[in-house]
Amino acid sequence: MSESHSVSTTQAWLESLRPRTLPLAFASIVCGSALAFWQDVFNPAIALLALLTAGLLQILSNLANDYGDAVKGSDKEDRIGPLRGMQKGVITQAQMKKALMITVVLICLSGLALVAVACRTLADFLGFLALGLLAIIAAITYTVGTRPYGYMGLGDISVLVFFGWLSVAGTWYLQAHTLAPLVFFPATACGLLATAVLNINNLRDIDSDRENGKNTLAVRLGPVLARRYHACLLLGALACLALFNLFWLQSLWGWLFVLAAPLLIKQTRYVLLEKEPVAMRPMLERTVKAALLTNLLFAVGVVLSTVSF
Repeated sequence: MSESHSVSTTQAWLESLRPRTLPLAFASIVCGSALAFWQDVFNPAIALLALLTAGLLQILSNLANDYGDAVKGSDKEDRIGPLRGMQKGVITQAQMKKALMITVVLICLSGLALVAVACRTLADFLGFLALGLLAIIAAITYTVGTRPYGYMGLGDISVLVFFGWLSVAGTWYLQAHTLAPLVFFPATACGLLATAVLNINNLRDIDSDRENGKNTLAVRLGPVLARRYHACLLLGALACLALFNLFWLQSLWGWLFVLAAPLLIKQTRYVLLEKEPVAMRPMLERTVKAALLTNLLFAVGVVLSTVSF
């Protein structure tokens, strides 16, 4: 039986949507909202709309990634990572294009509702509309187009910017209506953890990506430096959260994220010692869970630091 006949259409779409990646997109919004709660400016309506918009942007990125890699032939049957709907022949290009357009429309509706509720000035309204458009373009052009930036090793900086700085600081700003430099420490931590997820994915696929001209940062660095880079991402995230608590939050609850540190350190050791790309296969899900746990523990710690018992 062929691969295309052994996979249902529903299963193929779920594989392309990648719902397991959504919690990590939500985590940065949760962290930004926790910081807003800490400063007594939390707005649940804004937080919910930000969560919806972030989730839709993640879905757009996932679908566009599958579309771009399938069209370019980057994901072949011999890759270590899983093949998805288009690669299996279950989802056609026309169907995926339609799904992309529908997702873009939903993002526009959700984003417009978000800025309409949150923005108080015309400058903020126009500024966040521009950032939203930039986020849509970035999600699509990671693998789609004649010069996708994901194929040039620029995906990591994009993840840091959009999953860290813009998501956390943007969520904060939409509720606090001011930009505080201190927010960029947890924002950077969120971005570094999300980048670590991308790096594990790229370490897993480093050989097939190199053969197919997909020059991710892992490919450019090589397997040894890419593993050291991974350690810097995880440990750098812990350092950013520690500095934030030391200099601004100054609460025992603020150290709650340290409970996730053993997982991050264990993963760092594993990645540094295991040299084969196939060894990275189980680490993708573990990295997502460790990053999510770190972000959630930090957010809970921030909220608890403001509550009197």
